Amino acid sequence: MTIPAPYQDIRDAVRDLCAQFPDEYHRKVDEQRGYPEEFVAALTQAGWMAALIPQEYGGSGLSMAEASVIMEEINRSGGNSGACHGQMYVMNAIVRSGSEEQKRKYLPRIASGELRIQSMGVTEPTTGSDTTQLKTTATRKDGRWVVNGQKVWISRIQHSDMMILLARTTPVAEVKKRSDGLSCFLIDLKSAIGNGLTVRPILNMVNHETNELFFDNLEIPEENLLGPEGKGFKTLLDGLNAERTLIAAECIGDGYWFIDRAAKYAGERRVFNRPIGQNQGVQFPIAEAFIEVEAANLMRWKACAKIDAHENAGAEANMAKYLAAKASWEAANVCLQTHGGFGFACEYDIERKFRETRLYQVAPISTNMIFSYVAEHILGLPRSF
Repeated sequence: MTIPAPYQDIRDAVRDLCAQFPDEYHRKVDEQRGYPEEFVAALTQAGWMAALIPQEYGGSGLSMAEASVIMEEINRSGGNSGACHGQMYVMNAIVRSGSEEQKRKYLPRIASGELRIQSMGVTEPTTGSDTTQLKTTATRKDGRWVVNGQKVWISRIQHSDMMILLARTTPVAEVKKRSDGLSCFLIDLKSAIGNGLTVRPILNMVNHETNELFFDNLEIPEENLLGPEGKGFKTLLDGLNAERTLIAAECIGDGYWFIDRAAKYAGERRVFNRPIGQNQGVQFPIAEAFIEVEAANLMRWKACAKIDAHENAGAEANMAKYLAAKASWEAANVCLQTHGGFGFACEYDIERKFRETRLYQVAPISTNMIFSYVAEHILGLPRSF
């Protein structure tokens, strides 16, 4: 299947690298509930994980559109960007909100792969998506910050050196807006774990490394404040729009992977002396899935254009993520159905990718939260919560 696509030079280079890690590699990692160390290292050494870091800090200085192509091709090649996409977008908060000293201290080391920053500590057990009501606090004491609280669904702690943490620094009763009084911090995980930070891994249906975190008087240096005190919600948004746009690209990569597999199998599998793809009951759902992925792809490019123009991309990033997650899940269902019983066999890799792509209708932002955003911020309807 030939699909005209921009940035072909990047696509070819990423595909060549991914070809060194075939289905068998990713299947084995999934079976062992492991982490694709060699794959992520290869991507890092090739400079792909430093795509969004400006050249003056050792990165590639690529656009969001170009970075999204990298994520798309990883998933379209059968991999799972969930193991590494944090390294691409988490540091965006440093690029956008960090001091010059912080940028020069951290970004070159992140670009080289010496420093891994794949984790963002936001979600909590009792507040979920209601970020402004989070309970984790950071208070000043003797020239340091002291953190207490709990976080959940925090990914890739085991493969990160640093994490960006969102905590409340001003009680909610003392601020005019609920989103005020929150601050972002850079956490050195290697020194924090066991010294005020406890990590509990959460086993889940996807081989996705995620954890529950407990903060008990964790002390961090005062200079680890990222961005202005009390304005951490805005600092966080700098990373979240990038996150949603890149994950949209990953879902699009998944969608094309499922469609390619379904179309190939439908053309080769013969039942009743004819390829099953000759039957409209088989070919129409595949065609429909392809159309949906193509449509989601257009919103991805619109979100990228807004981000690259340094414009507010909240609406486009949310809509791109919604459309792409929905399209990839529908393509996954079609692919599994096309393969019948063989779709459930691990050796075909469909069940693995099926599980991986399902995650994105729940996280990093649920479908219902996107509906709420569009209703309030685009349609002008009353805030529902």
